[in-house]
Amino acid sequence: MYAAMSKPMVGHRSKDFVALYQGLQPDLQALMYTRDPVYISTSSSWGVMEGSIRNLTFKGVLNCMNGAFSDKWNDVAKRCGKEAGALQFEWGQPIDPAAVRKELATGKYDVITLIHNETSTGTMSDLAAIMAVLREFPDVISVVDSVSSFTVVPIKKDELGIDVLLSGSQKALSLPPGLSVVSVSERARQRAAKVPGRGYYFDFLEFHANHEKGMTPSTPCIALINGLRAKVDEIKAEGIENRYARHAKTNAMVHAWAEKNEFKLLPAKQYASKALSCIANTRNIDVEALNKALKSRFNCVIDGGYGKLKGKTFRISNMGDETEATIAQLLGQLDTLLAELPKA
Repeated sequence: MYAAMSKPMVGHRSKDFVALYQGLQPDLQALMYTRDPVYISTSSSWGVMEGSIRNLTFKGVLNCMNGAFSDKWNDVAKRCGKEAGALQFEWGQPIDPAAVRKELATGKYDVITLIHNETSTGTMSDLAAIMAVLREFPDVISVVDSVSSFTVVPIKKDELGIDVLLSGSQKALSLPPGLSVVSVSERARQRAAKVPGRGYYFDFLEFHANHEKGMTPSTPCIALINGLRAKVDEIKAEGIENRYARHAKTNAMVHAWAEKNEFKLLPAKQYASKALSCIANTRNIDVEALNKALKSRFNCVIDGGYGKLKGKTFRISNMGDETEATIAQLLGQLDTLLAELPKA
């Protein structure tokens, strides 16, 4: 991947770039299980997340919130000047489809946002159940963040009826940060054509017009797109089903380790993320000290808990390029340190 990113530069309006962009399309569409185009944006995922709100919202946007990142989407919507409703759940709880139905039945919203896999709490909501509810509200456009679940579990965009499915480079894809992919349905583009104030950089219509020419609206980071090409080739070589199975296995390893060490997952197990584990600090260990020791002795780190869960939880990622060997090594190192560390 890094070798691919160091390839000689080409012009972003050149035939070489068009070939790179167009060559990625069938593979990205296959990974998203869609016939819709997949646009490539040189931005963090928040760029296309904010862009989705600005492109699609007439009446109001319902933000499904169950963790730090989904909570932030409501703040972003308000900063965009949109009417925004907060469908709030406790951190560690999944999005409740029945609650979604109740809110949409008010008729106040024509867009809904949700994060499939809320990494701050390690919670993966039942996307199929939520999308089944949305089919009852055909005027509501769905925007789904799959940054930490894309290629971890299958997300069948067209089958589920997702309008906008987006992901980023730095989590499940294990690329450097700064690149997003977003697939937009035709009905979402039709909505965008009627919405004023879309801006330029994230305008879906600009994306589509340039997409049809094999280009991006603005100058992209070609090195990252070369990296994406290499990563997609790696996924194809592994086989997507094998990739899903690897994530399931490494995730189960972390869950078994937590149980063995008398920890509990923050979410209920049936809603636990397949990409990382958010583990409740039920033993009241000094998470910061544990992480410092892990860094100094083994040159590894885990996350010490996000936001208001800092110290109360810790997170172990198994997404992207992690293997049974790397996860086993990390868990063994943690076992060594847990045997030595006093309680906080």
